[in-house]
Amino acid sequence: MSILGVNDVLGAYQYANRTQKAAASGTSFTEQLQETGKSGGVNFAELAATKAAGTVTGQSFEEMMKGKYPEMKIHQVDASKIPSGIWCRTDFPFEKFFDDNVDYDKVVNWKPSGAAPAMNSKECQARYQSTFGKKSVLVPPALQEKMDNDPALAQKVANTVDAFIQQSQMPPRAVSVLISLDENGEIANWTTCTEGGFMGPSEKELRMLAKRKREKEEKAAEYERIAKENAIKRKLREQQEDERYYKTTSIAREAVSAAYERNII
Repeated sequence: MSILGVNDVLGAYQYANRTQKAAASGTSFTEQLQETGKSGGVNFAELAATKAAGTVTGQSFEEMMKGKYPEMKIHQVDASKIPSGIWCRTDFPFEKFFDDNVDYDKVVNWKPSGAAPAMNSKECQARYQSTFGKKSVLVPPALQEKMDNDPALAQKVANTVDAFIQQSQMPPRAVSVLISLDENGEIANWTTCTEGGFMGPSEKELRMLAKRKREKEEKAAEYERIAKENAIKRKLREQQEDERYYKTTSIAREAVSAAYERNII
C-alpha cells in the first residue's frame, strides 16, 4: 500500500484537529464537508423535518447514520484522547473498532512495544485488508448524552460524519472509514484505508505537530513564569506598603505621645 501525498493528507488531518483555514472562495473546509454531505443521497435535515411531520419514527444519531450506512458500527467510547502519534502508528490496533465487541480499555490505552512495522509488511497488509468495506464511528458518552437531549446537535454531527465519508469516496476511494469524535461532535481522529493506500499523517507532519506542541508548551511556560514574577512583585509592593503604613502609624503615635507628655508637664 502507498501513502497519499503530503498535501492531500494534511488537508484532511488539519480538519480532524480543527485547524482548517477558509478556502479561497470564502467557504470553510467544514462547510465544504457539510455541502458534500448534502449531496450524498440522504439529507439529514430533511429526515428530521419528516420525523417532525410524524412520518419517521426516529432521528437519533445512530438511526440517521445506520439509515444510510446499515453496516456501520457505532461505539460509545471516548477515544478522542488517544494521542495522534499513537493513533497514526502502523501497529495501532484501530481495526478492533470495526468489530461488534471491543475491549475499549485495551485499545484506548494501547502502548507500542517497539518500532512501528513497515506499512507494506504482511502483518499490516492483513490488518488493513480486514477492514475493507467497513465503517465505524466512536462516540464519547458525553457527546451521546448531548445528542440525546438535542436533536439539532445529533443532526449536525450526522452531517459532519456523512460529509467526511462522502469526501473519502473521492479518488483514491476509501474502502474503510474509522472516525473518532470528541465530546463536542468534532472529528478528533480518523483512519481510512483506500484501494491504493493508507491515509494518515506522514512523519513530516507528525514532526510539524510535535513542533507546534513544543511551541505552545514553551509559551505556556513563559506565561506561567511571567505570572509568578508579577505575583512576587505584587507581594513585595504589598509588603512595602505595609511597612510604610506601620512606620507612618508609629510616627503618628510617637507625636501624639510627645504632645500628651508636654500637656501634662
